[in-house]
Amino acid sequence: MKNTPEKDVLHILGEDIPLGCSKTINFNVAKLYTSTKVEIPVIIERSKKAGPTVMITAGIHGDEINGVEVVRQIIAKKINKPARGSIICIPVLNVFGFLSMNRFFPDGRDLNRVFPGTKNGSLASRFAYQFVHQILPVADYCLDFHTGGSSRFNAPHIRVDPKNTHLIQLAKVFNAPFTLLSKNLDGSYRATCAKKEITTLLFEGGKSQDSNRDIAREGVQGTMRILHHLEMLSPTLDVPNPMHDTIIVEKSFWIRAKYSGLLHIKIPISKHVAKGEILATITDPYGKMRHEVKSPYQGYIINVNEAPIVYKGDAIFRITTELSNNE
Repeated sequence: MKNTPEKDVLHILGEDIPLGCSKTINFNVAKLYTSTKVEIPVIIERSKKAGPTVMITAGIHGDEINGVEVVRQIIAKKINKPARGSIICIPVLNVFGFLSMNRFFPDGRDLNRVFPGTKNGSLASRFAYQFVHQILPVADYCLDFHTGGSSRFNAPHIRVDPKNTHLIQLAKVFNAPFTLLSKNLDGSYRATCAKKEITTLLFEGGKSQDSNRDIAREGVQGTMRILHHLEMLSPTLDVPNPMHDTIIVEKSFWIRAKYSGLLHIKIPISKHVAKGEILATITDPYGKMRHEVKSPYQGYIINVNEAPIVYKGDAIFRITTELSNNE
């Protein structure tokens, strides 16, 4: 974890923000073809009492609405007004993708694969570079919210590096239904934070272009538990009591379609299934073929492909195969 002094004055995007100040600064990204500015609101809330700085982000992929909704609720419910320290909220990082309901930047690049960026590279790379140099240095903790790509619905979970025991303990505080132990990917925001020794939790839940109330609730309540752990949650807010302990997943496996056709899901997300249990059926459009998709293992279903049709070889379920002894 980065060991930074508590900041009486927060220097961000060329502005000095003292303790006890609330301010929104527009991060100027680029311009549209029409010369219209594209700006990202950076919403800053500082307590009068010094403490750590927590950055809460979403929308690195513009079509991942669940994460945007989590951060929106954090702001709307005034969870972002800290008892000490500072909370910075950026609900939509990839405004271009958000406007077009697209995962990517206009240059076709995945923003979450170009960090820490370059000063003179593509638009996505330049954005990452500016963000890493002008905003990220003030953060002591980062909470980043994502969803499953395309039609793949993720069970709500936190992803952490399996070698980082501090992050695993913090994931237990967040207490999402699942915690997945997964290595940092090169070029990702999470990997860049790790190299800068900024403590970061990545939340995944739901699917793209979809807003799910249950997923948003998990994200908001987990954030409140983290802020309470850091002694930053306002005393006017109640700490959500978890109904479960997070299940730590060490390994998981994709179950793939053996046939092309119409996909009919038979089980809910997060269900613990037995070996041989029917998970779905695949049929042809003509009523001639019906194939049962059975679980090859017992485990929890942590990802479901909700596409109505699939091709042979498509990933349709992700099932846990190895859980931590600390479950």
